[in-house]
Amino acid sequence: MENQNNVTEFVFMGLWGNEQMELLFFFLFLFCYLAILMGNFIILLTIACSHLIGQPMYYFLCHLALMDLCYTSTVVPRLIRDLGSARKNISYNNCMTQLFTAHLLAGVEIFILVSMALDRYIAIVKPLHYMVIMNRQKCSILIFMAWGVGFWHSVALLLMVLNLPFCGPNQIDHYLCDVKPLLKLVCKDIYVVNILMIANSGMVVVAVFLVLVASYILILYNLRTCSSLGRCKALSTCSSHVMVVILVFVPCIYIYVLPAGSENKDKEISVFYTVIAPMLNPLIYTLRNMEMRIAMWKVWSKMAHSKFR
Repeated sequence: MENQNNVTEFVFMGLWGNEQMELLFFFLFLFCYLAILMGNFIILLTIACSHLIGQPMYYFLCHLALMDLCYTSTVVPRLIRDLGSARKNISYNNCMTQLFTAHLLAGVEIFILVSMALDRYIAIVKPLHYMVIMNRQKCSILIFMAWGVGFWHSVALLLMVLNLPFCGPNQIDHYLCDVKPLLKLVCKDIYVVNILMIANSGMVVVAVFLVLVASYILILYNLRTCSSLGRCKALSTCSSHVMVVILVFVPCIYIYVLPAGSENKDKEISVFYTVIAPMLNPLIYTLRNMEMRIAMWKVWSKMAHSKFR
């Protein structure tokens, strides 16, 4: 039997069915989104307008802030709109666009985090060769590779979903178009598709997470030979990165390793990497980083001085 798609739009069931709760979270998520925009914009402006842009770690952080801005802008504005409206509908084409864009940007962000871990590993294990190994050209190649991997990951997911038949039920038990809630609406057996989804998303996330854990174990092992001052500085930088990795990867592993038929708290857990992590990233990377705080003070002081001259 040929696959048929009789669905032209989907309706989000949202996070909660309670109207008073939704109104409360409308203002909460609006505040979170404004905080994400402001925090990541400050990071971008500070790094781009200071000497920090020449350092690989901050070059990657600049790209990470850009990904946070773009990723949240594909998800959170629609979530805010839906919390304030009675009908939470999205067309089939817009749903597929959101699915592709969200997974593309999330894939790029994940591999930027890998690049940042690689940068810290080389800085601590091979400090004398650091600037030779992590030159601007190689950093740009890593960013290009992150976009390439993210693109193929999202294309594979999109092609898989486009070939699935949606014959009637169109209510998505979520607040965004993601592969797992969409699979629950497919009118055919999804056993093979579940395996492909777990292989594409779940196992990749687990593998990358294990690589990151291994890299930080090696970093901790090599810190034994550093001076106490160097050890404290390295641990301060690495701890910020570890906090971000945990905020992003632990919820992703929970969601994408389990099959689509599982009864779990996917939509509630996904708030951690769609809203909370992008909002906390600027705070983690600025409040715990002396170089960023000094650079921010210099940039904003220069801007204020030029404004009032």
